[in-house]
Amino acid sequence: FTFANFVVGKPNELAHAAARRVAETLDVTFNPLFLYGGVGLGKTHLMHAIAWDLQERFPDAKILYLSAEQFMHRFVRALREQDTFNFKETFRSVDILMVDDVQFIAGKASTQQEFFHTFNALVEIGKQIVISGDRAPVDMEELDNRIASRLQCGLVVDIHPTDYELRLGILQSKSEMYSRMYPGLEVEKGILEFLAARIV
Repeated sequence: FTFANFVVGKPNELAHAAARRVAETLDVTFNPLFLYGGVGLGKTHLMHAIAWDLQERFPDAKILYLSAEQFMHRFVRALREQDTFNFKETFRSVDILMVDDVQFIAGKASTQQEFFHTFNALVEIGKQIVISGDRAPVDMEELDNRIASRLQCGLVVDIHPTDYELRLGILQSKSEMYSRMYPGLEVEKGILEFLAARIV
């Protein structure tokens, strides 16, 4: 999941450009960068690509990438073990916080409250936040209004469903990758075009 193997097309070019911009510097670019779209459209790929790029450019940077579900489980464990101080210290001392699938915490009051405070603490000290979800913040009905409002303060980017050209490009990229891994592997002419047209 790097920028090098992310196939760019009309449906995802704005998200790709925003992700590249965030990956270029530790200075806050958009806070937060919020990527949203349906399953399999590249949100997680772009988030991983940002993290890999930042890690390569800034090896000493503290980058924390996790799913919203992992955030919740770590918070619950901190409550159970009465260790919220270390939890807060871990999350509020990073240079970049990346949370995937934020819709998972919608409706979970205590987790949302802690996420809200973590978000605010990082924004106040000028740290970058990147978040993904399956919908725009305003469309997540059970998401706390304060969180939805904060998530819309930066750049909110919709990754649109793939079109024929992008699907074909992705298939060609995968085909080339597997051909390098398995010399002699060839895809018959017309197969990729057929798949790109039939699989949406």
